[in-house]
Amino acid sequence: MSYDESPVMLKSRIARRGLLKAAAVAALPLQPQEGEHRVKATPPGSIVDVGSLRVGHYTDTRRPTGCTVVIFEKGAVAGVDVRGAAPGSRETDLLNPLNTVQKVNAILLAGGSAFGLDAASGVMRYLEENKMGYSVGPVIVPIVPAAILFDLGVGDPKIRPDAEAGYAACQAAAATEPREGNFGAGAGATVGKLFGMRAAMKSGIGSASIVVGDTGLVIGAIVAVNAVGDVRDRETGHIIAGARAEGEGFLDCMEQITQGATLAGHRAVQPGAHTTIGIVATNAVLTKSQATKVAQMAHDGLARTINPVHTAADGDTIFAAATGTSNVQADVTVIGSIGAEVMARAVNRAVMSAAGIPGLPAHRDLTWLKP
Repeated sequence: MSYDESPVMLKSRIARRGLLKAAAVAALPLQPQEGEHRVKATPPGSIVDVGSLRVGHYTDTRRPTGCTVVIFEKGAVAGVDVRGAAPGSRETDLLNPLNTVQKVNAILLAGGSAFGLDAASGVMRYLEENKMGYSVGPVIVPIVPAAILFDLGVGDPKIRPDAEAGYAACQAAAATEPREGNFGAGAGATVGKLFGMRAAMKSGIGSASIVVGDTGLVIGAIVAVNAVGDVRDRETGHIIAGARAEGEGFLDCMEQITQGATLAGHRAVQPGAHTTIGIVATNAVLTKSQATKVAQMAHDGLARTINPVHTAADGDTIFAAATGTSNVQADVTVIGSIGAEVMARAVNRAVMSAAGIPGLPAHRDLTWLKP
């Protein structure tokens, strides 16, 4: 017998069905998902292809942890966009288009949680010695925005980047392609922590670039990937690093969430205990407002490769910087769109380049992945 349900009756029936399904799923062990594949190789290139900048890592192998600095030889107009709910940062207010300072001299990415912000002091000391900064009368004040990720759950948490680490990263800075994987800010990075560290995998730092035809426009990115979620191939959508099932296979964090798997009791899901941080740079001419828009759009690169992303447990932060050395007056929509793609490539390279450490295998260690 058919009948028409009232809106109240319909909502009640759907709610009961959802609760029963969630309860049934929560009672079952988490199962691996099908279709895991090896990620395709990403195109060559790195952020140094933008020109007029140098990249340096400091890596403390005792834990591991570290920091990464990008030094802009002639300064750069910069913006920032924070999407994660638990960020750790320094000097980001200066990048507000309403505020006075127009250029930054360097941007720092660091491990060590809030302790790692101390590394920016070492960067400032290096830049001051090299007379790079904002002139205030006889004084030069280096402008160094910074962001950190939480890697204190890997190794001895008392070991973290400090001012000497930031200074050493500057000394190592070069215009050559930076090392990827377990270096600098990516040294202690991990992913797939939604169901705890026992299921997590090792990640790292990655870089990529795109040269736009014969226009002279170049956009590059560098990113340290320390997400609570899984990392997926930017082209196929297959998981390439993330929460592992017992034995072989990935759990697929989003699939488990949508089936009602509970996160209760998993200490990894804590505010600020993760975070992906990166920089997208271009040789085009941008204003601070335009650079901020590029930073916003570049977050789409994280959304294409990390799931879930921008969570309450992540402090995801992306800086955008324009050196202006090419004098290219490119459309901000073009730069932002390419910035998202180059960020996605850099995320995949961070995972592909990582090497496993005890208890935390990397993408390259999973022999059961399909080619």
